[in-house]
Amino acid sequence: MSTDRGDRMIYILEDDDSIRKLVVYALESQGYTAAGFGTPSEFWDAMKQSAPELVLLDIMLPQEDGLSVLSKLRKSEQTAHLPVIMLTAKNTEYDRAYGLDLGADDYISKPFGMLELTARVRAVLRRAERPNTAPEYRTGCLHMIPDRREVLVDGSPVQLTFKEFELLRLLLEAKGRVLTREILMDRVWDLAADRENRTLDVHIRTLRAKLGSAGSLVETVRGVGYRLREETK
Repeated sequence: MSTDRGDRMIYILEDDDSIRKLVVYALESQGYTAAGFGTPSEFWDAMKQSAPELVLLDIMLPQEDGLSVLSKLRKSEQTAHLPVIMLTAKNTEYDRAYGLDLGADDYISKPFGMLELTARVRAVLRRAERPNTAPEYRTGCLHMIPDRREVLVDGSPVQLTFKEFELLRLLLEAKGRVLTREILMDRVWDLAADRENRTLDVHIRTLRAKLGSAGSLVETVRGVGYRLREETK
């Protein structure tokens, strides 16, 4: 995949004209190609023509809300792994968890700074293009195939977001060792700051829920971090 930012198309679905134009300007000033849409219908028309490499998606929209748009993207085979960052004025833990559970890769609450936004965009795009050369991992009923970005529990596929997948991969690679919160935040989010928020905990909770019977393998080490319990099937 090209690393030239000018080749990286980003779509912004945001009904507030001033915010949309500001975000487009900020992205283009960083060398990205950006297109903004004020309604879901305009967004879906553009998606029929060409898919971007990342979507910035507001929740409160006319016609249909952003969570509905996200759900449709995740249900389509063509866009199931398309990176999506949610933009919203809602800031409760429930709203964040619900968006993450639907498959959002990141979540930025309004008002936000353009420096933070562009840093998050760079981080998500870096994770999306990382080569998958790791071996397959198995523990108990859990099976990960990194080259295909595939996770199976008892032989059934599990849909994970990029962050959830990277968290699980790191825990599997650690082979039962405890990974601190700092290590997980740095390696998955590419951001050393903001370690005291609940983002990691929310992702761990949604990861456990999605893994179903294998969710109990992800263990909390109080005051330190997390580990994945190894067991034979």
